[in-house]
Amino acid sequence: MRVLVRHCWGPGPARRAAAVRSTPQWRALVGLGVSSGGEEGLGARAREKPPWRVLFFGTDQFAGEALRALHAARENKEEELIEKLEVVTVPSPSLKGLPVKRYAVQSGLPVYEWPDVGSGEYDVGVVASFGRLLSEALILKFPYGILNVHPSCLPRWRGPAPIIHTVLHGDTVTGVTIMQISPKRFDVGPILKQETVSVPPKSTTKELEAVLSRLGANMLISVLKNLPESLNSGRQQPTEGVTYAPKISTGTSCIKWEEQTSEQIFRLYRAIGNTMPLQTLWMDNTVKILDLVEVNSSILAGWLDWCSLSDAQENTNSDGFLQWGNHLGKRSISRMLEGTSKVPQTLAFGETKNLDA
Repeated sequence: MRVLVRHCWGPGPARRAAAVRSTPQWRALVGLGVSSGGEEGLGARAREKPPWRVLFFGTDQFAGEALRALHAARENKEEELIEKLEVVTVPSPSLKGLPVKRYAVQSGLPVYEWPDVGSGEYDVGVVASFGRLLSEALILKFPYGILNVHPSCLPRWRGPAPIIHTVLHGDTVTGVTIMQISPKRFDVGPILKQETVSVPPKSTTKELEAVLSRLGANMLISVLKNLPESLNSGRQQPTEGVTYAPKISTGTSCIKWEEQTSEQIFRLYRAIGNTMPLQTLWMDNTVKILDLVEVNSSILAGWLDWCSLSDAQENTNSDGFLQWGNHLGKRSISRMLEGTSKVPQTLAFGETKNLDA
């Protein structure tokens, strides 16, 4: 491992005073007290400008994009934005490991598994899709605190699944927020930077995640280029418009035919279909929906592409379809198909008019 020292940071009076002045404001915004070493001791370790020493906390693909941007900045010898980059992730049951760990190992970055966060000195922490509460003691180890790259326009969709809930609820506008981590609660810290984007029509969670991860990575680099100024201009989140994005459970994937419209079912599919199949009950049996598409209402109101139970078990193609003229979300599928031995393989929904007459 090569170590490149680009600057020598001395404890000169002018630099030390500037660092101390830049620290208290952000700490007051996130509700932190004075560190055990005293405020002056904390400020004496703070750098006034880049290159920064960064500890990154992350797990998934969204976080991976931010890590790639940080790594690219570290490799850029001309810009001198990142001097040191190390990674903290969480244990994974998968042999391949989480996306963040795979990238870190491939790139030769030091990796720690939570709760191990290493013993080095850093200027700032960065969190993206980490899913663990960080203590006040840990936050205070960073002279500039810990930044969070959150894929929503906070305070809308606080929590671990903001992109899923954006798609699930049919939001037309979303965005990314760079905020500071506060102890004891998720996603409540001050906002340093926020940008909005339109949600592409009929986009899936995976597709929207790709858009927001690139936006978030670019915003993170922008904040780091002007870190002390960004911290001093941070603003508290509004008290209005707060919504929550809890984790999705298997129960969420169960279609409620009598309660959900076709549009709601299709949004559910786009929101979670990449991670878990939708489910329904058919003749007291749980059936997984393997595929779902919208159809033009001028063609038909709705149809079921089905195959026999034996064919489904053999994973063969479907061999027929059933058509009806009623709003799919308002009629029980068990009553529509009572007595048949077929099971659904593909469901398609179209916007329907009054077809009951």
